[in-house]
Amino acid sequence: MRILFVHPNYHSGGAEIAGSWPPAWVAYLTGSLKDAGFTDIHFLDAMTHHLTPGDLRRRMAELQPDIIGVTAITPSIYVAEEVLRIASEVVPGALRVLGGVHATFMFRQVLSEAPWVQAIVRGEGEEIMVELARAVADGAWAERRRRIRGLAFLEGDEIVATQAAPTVKNLDAINPDWTIIDWEKYIYIPLGVRVAIPNMARGCPFTCSFCSQWKFWRDYRIRDPRKVVDEIERLVNDHQVGFFILADEEPTINRRKFVQFCEELIARGLNRRIKWGINTRVTDILRDEALLPLYREAGLVHVSLGTEAAAQLKLDQFNKETTVADNRRAIELLRNADIFTEAQFIVGLDNETPETLEETFRMAWEWQPDLANWSMYTPWPFSPLFQELGDKVEIFDFSKYNFVTPIMKPEAMDRATLLDRVMHNYRRFYSRKALFHYPWRGTGFRRRYLLGCLKAFLKAGVQRTFYDLGKVDYWGPQSKKNVHFDFDTSRTIAPAQVADWEAAADRSRKARERQAALKAQMKERAAGRSAAAMACGGGREQMEEAGEVPLLPRAPRVAAE
Repeated sequence: MRILFVHPNYHSGGAEIAGSWPPAWVAYLTGSLKDAGFTDIHFLDAMTHHLTPGDLRRRMAELQPDIIGVTAITPSIYVAEEVLRIASEVVPGALRVLGGVHATFMFRQVLSEAPWVQAIVRGEGEEIMVELARAVADGAWAERRRRIRGLAFLEGDEIVATQAAPTVKNLDAINPDWTIIDWEKYIYIPLGVRVAIPNMARGCPFTCSFCSQWKFWRDYRIRDPRKVVDEIERLVNDHQVGFFILADEEPTINRRKFVQFCEELIARGLNRRIKWGINTRVTDILRDEALLPLYREAGLVHVSLGTEAAAQLKLDQFNKETTVADNRRAIELLRNADIFTEAQFIVGLDNETPETLEETFRMAWEWQPDLANWSMYTPWPFSPLFQELGDKVEIFDFSKYNFVTPIMKPEAMDRATLLDRVMHNYRRFYSRKALFHYPWRGTGFRRRYLLGCLKAFLKAGVQRTFYDLGKVDYWGPQSKKNVHFDFDTSRTIAPAQVADWEAAADRSRKARERQAALKAQMKERAAGRSAAAMACGGGREQMEEAGEVPLLPRAPRVAAE
């Protein structure tokens, strides 16, 4: 049986300005499938190779797969759906499968707008894909699909969602197959070396209101640090990878395991052969002040911090559990440890003003991170904040949910002005850095890395790919009137998806009501026990009438939703 995976051809001018990132998802799925005996697996990275629909048609016709699998984040969902539509025409006998975070939570929307999608994998895909492949190989897909956990599909006019699959408990048993990747194409521009995105842990215990990772991965699990280093060692030896970024939302959550990871890299001498970066929380940097020299010795050179906002009000709105003072201190500590810092700011909420954007610039320049990034607020349609925003969200064209397009329209300015003010921040920050910092700060690796980052920005700027500026026709403040974001206003939320949200909200409301009733009942019971003890055990007052103390009614068991 032949399986074909396709990474959709979607570009937005965001993270890709630093290089071409290898799609780690296909390595993890391929490894699990090969361990299960499915070895005839092919991969087309349409994004990196800029494959056209015609290219995909030709390759699908040549390969004649039995299963075609595609993944999608929210902004690439329409391109992913189109890949499977093409597959329905070219290889109609192949099972068409879609996975990823967007399809996991928005499967009713996807199946409503793209009925040619035959199966949606909800959640982590390794174990679900193996079960799905076995059913197809046995010719029993139609018979077994309702029994495979973690799927959604159409059956006639009915959208069927099977029981949720458990999360992958034994991450150490996952054996990613990195040979599926064409490594020559994946280069980290600042250093000019091959780049990888391995995974150390899954999940996050924090519940930032704008994020989806904690919902997708659910429980937090971490691999044996030695197993992760084994994987990195293979990437270095077999594929000549010179830089990696841990895919984890926050790899430093488990400090003991992260320290073991660093010590293992040092013990094997890998710290001299590969450099790496992470995303993490400000609070972890403050906690690990004494350990930062160890992290740097292990090869950690780049930390992206979710500072998110320059105003405490916004930090509180995002449930960040950090302060502005914490952000500044964390950047200072990293700088002292010779670790490059990237400060991430979220801008473009409905209460954004030119003054608040100016404040983020002043903070960024005062804090002096090596890099600063202003990301447009993007309310994932499955995040808590999306529901809270309600009618304030007026754009449902998910292809624009890419952190560079202003989805929200601030009350104080239009979207074009918002984009112009953000570009103003970028121009000032990086022009000053280029003139007064990057060429003159430090020697050797530090200078080379900073100049490499500047090269990446300049390359994206010249090519007009940075922030999608070429597509929206932005050339500077003088072009504001001509900026066009080309939102597809015909896109709406499907009735089936709205009904699902309303049902979930109703279940949540009822659960809160039951919890409140239960707490009140328990409080009443506790008060009754206290009163009985006071009366019968020598309290200040005795019961007026002798007799038995009536038993309090037992609290009803809360039914599971």
